[in-house]
Amino acid sequence: MIHLRLKKIGLALACVLMVASCGSIRDRFSGGSSSADDTGEEAAPVNRVGGPPRKRQVGTGSSLLDAFKDSEANVKVNRFLWTASLDVLSFLPIQTADPFTGVISTGYGRPPGGGQAYRATVLISDPALDARSLKVALQTQRGPVSNATQRAVEDAILARARQLRINAGRF
Repeated sequence: MIHLRLKKIGLALACVLMVASCGSIRDRFSGGSSSADDTGEEAAPVNRVGGPPRKRQVGTGSSLLDAFKDSEANVKVNRFLWTASLDVLSFLPIQTADPFTGVISTGYGRPPGGGQAYRATVLISDPALDARSLKVALQTQRGPVSNATQRAVEDAILARARQLRINAGRF
């Protein structure tokens, strides 16, 4: 039983490797390189013996395994803004939090000593610690909140982020 599973896994791995190598084989047969250089311009025509000049074929140079690479993993989020947002909005239940895209989405919750239930969505779009990196959208069950309330929450998050950065600098 185990021997059969190992055979199947080995066969599947061999198939994946064979398909993944197709990209490099295609590049070898098409002239070894693509016709577009780093500036995006076409290369000069390639001369063949016994025929008119022809242009090299454009190859992407990609393989099947490139489909599984996460191209959005390069997005950076300021860690102080991220932690400060979670601290300030700790009274709200977190529904989703994705540190790679910088989005925190919460459910409805009541602040301590408050009667109105709020829901928040936070977007941290830049690794810099400034107000342009932070966007907060607050909502009540009746609709969006006033700009003053939204600004107060943003200011509280920014103040907490500055405190965290100062404390981190001491160590």
